[in-house]
Amino acid sequence: MADFSLEDLKTLRERLGTGMVDSKNALVEAGGDLEKATEILRLKGAKSNAKRSDRSTSEGLVAAVESATATTLIELACETDFVAKSEKFINLGNLVLQALADSGAETVDMALATKAGSGTVESAISEEAAILGEKIELRRIARIPGDKFSVYLHRTSKDLPPQVGVVVSYAGDDTETIRSVAQHISFADPQYLSKDDVPSDLVDNERRIVEEISRGEGKPDAALPKIVEGRVGAYFKQVALLEQDFAKDNKLSVSKVLADAGLTITGFARFKVGA
Repeated sequence: MADFSLEDLKTLRERLGTGMVDSKNALVEAGGDLEKATEILRLKGAKSNAKRSDRSTSEGLVAAVESATATTLIELACETDFVAKSEKFINLGNLVLQALADSGAETVDMALATKAGSGTVESAISEEAAILGEKIELRRIARIPGDKFSVYLHRTSKDLPPQVGVVVSYAGDDTETIRSVAQHISFADPQYLSKDDVPSDLVDNERRIVEEISRGEGKPDAALPKIVEGRVGAYFKQVALLEQDFAKDNKLSVSKVLADAGLTITGFARFKVGA
């Protein structure tokens, strides 16, 4: 029997969050050496992480933090809702988010290499994955520059952390209306700000598809141009925020609501866990 105390066992469990049996076995294997036992458990966790690499992550959280010149939005994913609502996972989300906000990282690759605590964001995620026993990944990050922001985080269940996150950067003073627009974005899921922002190849492809559909419906050739443009307009309403009917009053477009409130949106991002 290795020589270690109950205090050693308690210290190891608190240090890594591992179970009683795993902690005890590591201390036995390490001959009672606390530091060696810590290393054994971390290496064991790293090997388990590699085995989990092809498992899906459909749960998790979204989180956002504002600074004077930008707001950072992240999606941190895990495998189960049990882990998603755990204190350790939520704390990891806060650690990652703050590190990325401080660093100014704009891509996942940049984010993973960012310093966090005594290591990097990537190592912090890997260590927590080993403790929690699930695949955990930083799936997305967005950094929205601006002077004013509206952040809306939506919980789909009171037991879970936010599952939908929206950040809007804007100019203007009507905070109530811009929050309503952020809520609209969470529901309507626009991909672009205006129809001018939609890539031309996507528009051309949509035009080709709706023309083919219209011809298949037997629409007369003379009416085709008007029908096609009408259907392309409906496509813009699906993907472009300013073209959409406002969720709180579908008689008004989002662009009309913003204009009446003296607001201009300069950028936005929307993340939904698992989507």
